[in-house]
Amino acid sequence: MNDDAVRLLDLLASGASSEQLAHVAVENPQLREATSLALRIQATLSAHRRREAELSALFDTASDLARLRDTDGVLRSIVRRARMLLGADVSYLSLNDEAAGRTYMRVTDGSVSALFQKVTLGMGEGLGGLVAQTAQPYATRDYFGDERFQHTWPIDSAVRDEGLTAILGVPLALGDQVIGVLYASDRTRREFTPDEIALLSSLADHAAIALDNAALLEEISAHSSALHRAEEAHDRLMDLVLRGGDVPEVAAAVADVLHGAIGMFDADGTALTNATPVPPAPPAEAVATSRAAGRAVSTSDGWVCAVQAGPELLGSIVLAGRADLVDADRRLFERAAVVTALLLMLRRSVAKAEDEVRGELLTDLLTAPDRNPGALLARAERLGLDLVEPHAVLIAHAGEVPRTRLAVAAGRLAALAGIHAEEVVLLVPAGDPGPLAARIAEALRSAVDGPVTVGAAGPAHGPQEIAAAHAEAARCLRALLALGRIGEGASMAGLGFLGVLLGEHNDLSGFVRRTIGPVLDYDARRGTELVGTLNAYFAAGGNLSRAKGVLHVHVNTVVQRLDRIGSLLGSDWQTPDRALEVQLALRLHTLRGSA
Repeated sequence: MNDDAVRLLDLLASGASSEQLAHVAVENPQLREATSLALRIQATLSAHRRREAELSALFDTASDLARLRDTDGVLRSIVRRARMLLGADVSYLSLNDEAAGRTYMRVTDGSVSALFQKVTLGMGEGLGGLVAQTAQPYATRDYFGDERFQHTWPIDSAVRDEGLTAILGVPLALGDQVIGVLYASDRTRREFTPDEIALLSSLADHAAIALDNAALLEEISAHSSALHRAEEAHDRLMDLVLRGGDVPEVAAAVADVLHGAIGMFDADGTALTNATPVPPAPPAEAVATSRAAGRAVSTSDGWVCAVQAGPELLGSIVLAGRADLVDADRRLFERAAVVTALLLMLRRSVAKAEDEVRGELLTDLLTAPDRNPGALLARAERLGLDLVEPHAVLIAHAGEVPRTRLAVAAGRLAALAGIHAEEVVLLVPAGDPGPLAARIAEALRSAVDGPVTVGAAGPAHGPQEIAAAHAEAARCLRALLALGRIGEGASMAGLGFLGVLLGEHNDLSGFVRRTIGPVLDYDARRGTELVGTLNAYFAAGGNLSRAKGVLHVHVNTVVQRLDRIGSLLGSDWQTPDRALEVQLALRLHTLRGSA
C-alpha cells in the first residue's frame, strides 16, 4: 500500500472533509476510484450519524418536555431544540392571542435584535400569518423576494434588523386550531429540505401537546387538591412513557386513576389493549365530535376522547363504567389522550428509525457481504440478531398486494425483513427452510388476505452464505411462479427434480435420498430387492406380467413388493409427478453406483 493510499485511509478514519478526500485524487489520479469509494463511505456514515442524532434529539425533546411544568420553560426548550436540530442561526416561536386578534413573539433563541424580539403582528400578516391560515408548513429561501404572503412594514423592519433571509415556519396546532408558529431561520439563503420540514413539524406536534399540557397545569393551579392529583397522574403516565411503557400499561394506569375500564383504539378502531372487560370500540361519530371540539365527549356507554397530534387522528381512548365525570377527572381523561398521542408518536418515530436501520443492514447483507463481514455481524448484533447462527432466507411475492403492506406483515414473522430488489425478503432463525416457507406463506396469506408465494433457502451462516441463500431463494420463487404454484411456500428441496436442476449446488445425493431413501434403507436392512423391482416395474411400463417375467417371480410377489414400496414412499408414489421423480432418482442411483 503506497503512502497516498495510507493517507486516504487516515483521512477517512479521522473524519476529514469531502474536499480533503477529493484532494488526494487530484494529487494522485491512480487513487481516483478509491477516493470515490471513500467519499461514498463518508456520505453513508454522515447520513447514519445525522439520523442517529435526530432520533436522539427527538427523544431528548420528549424527555425535556415531559419534565417541564411551566409554560415559559416549555417554550424555551422547544425553541432551543428547534435551533439545534436544524442547525439554524435563529429559532423563535410566536403565539396567537385570539381575543386581541394579534400574534406576538414569545421566545427566541439566537436573536440579537431587540426590535425583532418584541415584534407584534396582526392575524394573517407575514409568513407566520400564511402558516396560521393554511395550517401548513411554509419555507422561503429569500424572505424579501417572496411575494406569496403579506409583507408589512413592522414585520419586514424587524426581520431586516435581525438580518434574516431564509425562514421556515410550521404550525403549532391543537386539533383544528393553530395556536402559534414555530420557526427556524438563517441569515443567508437556504433551501429547507423535506426532511428538515418534517423534523420541525414533528417537534411542533410535541410542542403543541406540551403547551396544552402546561396550560392545563397552570389553569388548575388554584385548585390545590385537583392539581396535586393531576400532577401525580401526569407524572405516573409520563414516567411510564419515559421508561419505555407501552399502550396497555398506560391504559391500566389511567383505569386505576379514574376507577373505570379503559380501552385504547387506533384510527381504524382496532383495539390497542387487552383490558378485561374490553370496552367496545367508540362510535365514529363520537370520535369525530371529540376531534372537532378537542375535548372528551360522553356517550351512552361512557366517555370518548380523540387521540390526535395536530390535525392527524391517531386513534381514540374510551372510558367505561363512569356515567359522570367531574371537571378534574374529565381533564385527566383528556390528558390521558394527550399522553397516548405522545406515546404513539414516539413509538412511530422509533419504528421508523429501526426500519431504516434494518433495511440498510438487509441491503448491505445482500449486496456487499464481503465488504466488511465483521461490521455486518456487529450491526446485526446491535439489532438482536446473531447471524452466525443458522438462518433461512425467504422471499415473499403477493401479486397485486402492495409491497409495503406485505413487508409490514412479514416484519412480524421474521428476525429481519424488508424490501430488496422489488421483493419482500425475510431472515428467520431456522434449520429447514422448506416447512418454514410453507408456514410463512400461510401466515402472510391470512395477514394480507390474498395468496402469497414464498421461495426459501438455507440454512445460512454469516453474511456470505446469507447472500448466496438469497440468490437461491430467488430462483426457487421464480420456479414456483413458473410452475403455477401460487400461494405455496417451498425450498429447492421441495421442488423435487426441478430443485436439483435449478439449485446452485446440484445436490444429487440429497435428491436420491429424499426420493427413494426409505426403499434403499429397507433393502440394506432386509436384503430385499425392492430397488430392482422398481426398475423392472418401470422398464415394463407398469405392466405386472412383464415385470414378473423380468424378475422371475410370481405376479403376486411383484404386487406384494409394490405394496411394500407404497408403504415406504407413500400411497401417491405412482402419480405422474412422483413417478417421474422416482424414476429419475433410480437412474441417478444406478449411474452413481456404476461410476
